[in-house]
Amino acid sequence: MTAAERAERTRTADELCRTALEKALDGAVDSAVSGVALVAVGGYGRGELAPRSDLDVVLVHLDPLETVDVATVASTVWYPLWDAGADVDHSVRALPEVTRAARDDPRVALGLLDARHLAGDPNVTLRLRTEVLAHWRRDARRQLPDLHRMLTARTERAGELAHAAVPDLKESFGGLRDATLLKALVATWLVDVPHTELERSRQQLLDVRDELHAVVGRATDRVAPEVWAELASRLGHDDEDAVQRHVRGIGRRLAHLSRVTWHRVDAVLERPSAARRRAPELVRVGPGVAVSKGEVVLTKGTDVDDDPTLLLRAAAEAAERSLVLAPATASRLARGTTAIAAPWEEDARNLLVRLLAAGPGLLEVWETLDQTGSLEHVLPEWDRMRLLPHASVVHRFTVDRHVVETCIEASRLIRRVGRPDVLMVAALLHDIGKGGLQDHSVAGEPVAGAVAERIGFDEREQALVRRLVRRHLLLAETATTRDLEDPATVELVAERVVDVETLDLLEVLTEADARATSPKAWTDWRATLVRDLARRVRARLRGASPSLDDLDPTEPVDVPSRLRDDPSSVHVVVEPSEHGSTVTVVSGDRLGLIADAAGALAVQRLTVRAARAWTQGDFAVSVWEVAEDGLDPAVVRQRFDAVLGGRLDPRERIRRADPDALEPTVLVRHGASSDATVIEVRVDDRPGVVWSVCRALADCDVSVRSAHVATLGPQAVDVFYVVEPGAAALTDERSAEAVHAVREALAPTVTLDV
Repeated sequence: MTAAERAERTRTADELCRTALEKALDGAVDSAVSGVALVAVGGYGRGELAPRSDLDVVLVHLDPLETVDVATVASTVWYPLWDAGADVDHSVRALPEVTRAARDDPRVALGLLDARHLAGDPNVTLRLRTEVLAHWRRDARRQLPDLHRMLTARTERAGELAHAAVPDLKESFGGLRDATLLKALVATWLVDVPHTELERSRQQLLDVRDELHAVVGRATDRVAPEVWAELASRLGHDDEDAVQRHVRGIGRRLAHLSRVTWHRVDAVLERPSAARRRAPELVRVGPGVAVSKGEVVLTKGTDVDDDPTLLLRAAAEAAERSLVLAPATASRLARGTTAIAAPWEEDARNLLVRLLAAGPGLLEVWETLDQTGSLEHVLPEWDRMRLLPHASVVHRFTVDRHVVETCIEASRLIRRVGRPDVLMVAALLHDIGKGGLQDHSVAGEPVAGAVAERIGFDEREQALVRRLVRRHLLLAETATTRDLEDPATVELVAERVVDVETLDLLEVLTEADARATSPKAWTDWRATLVRDLARRVRARLRGASPSLDDLDPTEPVDVPSRLRDDPSSVHVVVEPSEHGSTVTVVSGDRLGLIADAAGALAVQRLTVRAARAWTQGDFAVSVWEVAEDGLDPAVVRQRFDAVLGGRLDPRERIRRADPDALEPTVLVRHGASSDATVIEVRVDDRPGVVWSVCRALADCDVSVRSAHVATLGPQAVDVFYVVEPGAAALTDERSAEAVHAVREALAPTVTLDV
């Protein structure tokens, strides 16, 4: 669908509205001087009707009006529209009422700026448009801050069109509402926007919305995942990835225009009105670079061919000062600047690190570099990541935006490392290998090494960058899925990290990467685990030889006399912890006790994060870390007594698994522990998985020494350290038996969860 088709739909609707009002006014008075006008507003006012759009119309009248009974006209004019099958969003307002609402509410003003005469008295529409526009320009300095705050709130609610999993073509930042808002900002006469680029992007997004309405068969602006394939066909793209890149690319262009324009608005609002009439002040901030009206530009007479680092210098100055890198300046530098000769000199590399470490100011400047094609001079490999969607739903941004956010997060942690330059380059490159079939950490390592070599790092520094990219998931994955008290865990990480310098950098990169992923990716719990693992590995790399005793010995618990008299009873202690609650369970030692404890937690719908079990004489102790806080100890003890006493079977509280769920993956991780067998379970995330696994292992006469639970998007990754009742690791035959039992217990056709 095209602009011509939208125009035709608009003409048809206009004729329908015109006829309806003329019939309503027929015989009452000449409609051309009636004092009543039917006015199109919003998208209909702009002539941008989609196939399923409403007709937004206002019946505006002079006040007072004695020649026409407005109430009668209003009650008459809507019926022909409804009879014709039109969806009408209508209202009746006196002219002073409309203009007053526009003055008081900028959202009303935005809709009325596009008011278009349909029928009736054109003088009413003319007065409406004139008064609304006059008030809009006069009140802009007062209203624009409120509009900016509303935009921020809308972005938090609807996300960004370029990155949202289910983008909203209208409400998401970079969508149609922002395109309309940019036109309204131009109407204030305070700022300007590149009209050609804005209008081209807006029309392209309108084309997408038209096809979306045709595909879905109703009015909607949200692009659900299942719609992309048909959208690709209708818009002439090869596949879903291509059409997503197209739509998200439009959103990115509009978001970039919006950020730059609002930055300019803020700069104008900060200056007194009289200052706008003076010649702009030019403040030199570096060789060839100056600041003018809140934007970094080139000084007069600068030869862009003479200094290949000029682009980096201008970008670094803008990012560090949280200013706009003038798009015209970036475009000029992209066209005229020669590539920096490889290997880069130290000055050029330092400018890149300054840019990457600038903090929040990096985002807007990097978007300008991206939109103007300037990144080809800085990082030719950028196209590997550009607008590449993440495979995991945990990520809130596309890959390219994610690495920029990682740099911003890393800049806040930069004083924790001795080589901030290496940290920032690794943050930029850590996902450079995404987009192929190979593990992105493996694929990205040689690419990152080549970039490090080109920008002038020596061989040792290149190796450090390669190692950070190759191992950037190591700490997070190990900390959340392995027993940190097992010396084999620490030894494995130490072998791959190699030295303390790498570990320090990797710990910070891990945190920055997680924080940039989503708020849920870096919880207090995960942070504690990563720090604990790093502490243990750091001790190992500095020469300490870890063992189960000197790493974190299990503290003996007091066994109450009641339990000594009756070992079949259970002793439960509930204590608040830093990240939820700790539940300690003590009872007479028997196989399956940890499974029963997991069942008692499952029937209470508590989220298990980790568990540790050991024997203490004739008694078994298990300590459970759960996510919930504020637990009632009496209720928890009651459920444990019921389950461990056999009065409550967890199966009675467990629903059947979804038959359409993916088959679970159950593997033995050979070599992951020196004194236990490690079984890793990957299954759809749901409560009760720990109980199901522990119950299946108990039925095989296998003891669970510890359990470690992590959630990666919709998938649970649970790791169990298991031993024979005599505390020995399982043989290959027994391991295969245990894996089979766990897989059967988790199969979609069996009873699973709470």
